[in-house]
Amino acid sequence: VDTDDRVEERAGISINKIFKRYGEPHFRNLEKKVIKEVSEKDGVVIAIGGGAFIAPENRANLKKKGVTIALLASVKEIAKRTADDTNRPLLKEGERQARIKALLKKRLQYYQKADLCLDTTGKSPEKVVQEIIRFVKPSPSPLPVAGEGQGEGKRVKMSTRQEL
Repeated sequence: VDTDDRVEERAGISINKIFKRYGEPHFRNLEKKVIKEVSEKDGVVIAIGGGAFIAPENRANLKKKGVTIALLASVKEIAKRTADDTNRPLLKEGERQARIKALLKKRLQYYQKADLCLDTTGKSPEKVVQEIIRFVKPSPSPLPVAGEGQGEGKRVKMSTRQEL
């Protein structure tokens, strides 16, 4: 489920138009409602926009029933991937790579709260999927769980993009 698509369906207009007419706070409110609704369903993969994971309520809702995965990439890679995308209102103003760098700097601390931070720079979609499956596939031997005398659970990071 792509939450941006759901927001557009509900609003009856594009995200760009939502931003222009009502501003980012209105968009984030719509996004929060959609995330709450879809995160209550079982057996779904939820794709969120880059700013959605900043809100604590969104993170909490997404973590209730599943694993959260932040797909990261270098500034240059993101600029390349989004070069022809005109549906990103926060990348419209100013030089694209500078805007991406500023957004990543602001958001990285929140992305790092995901269960998995995966650097996708230079990787094919198939390779990324393989790495995600390796992470979410149940382990043949049970791992210790917090509360069973093992202390806190541990978060696994396969790969983290620290440099911007």
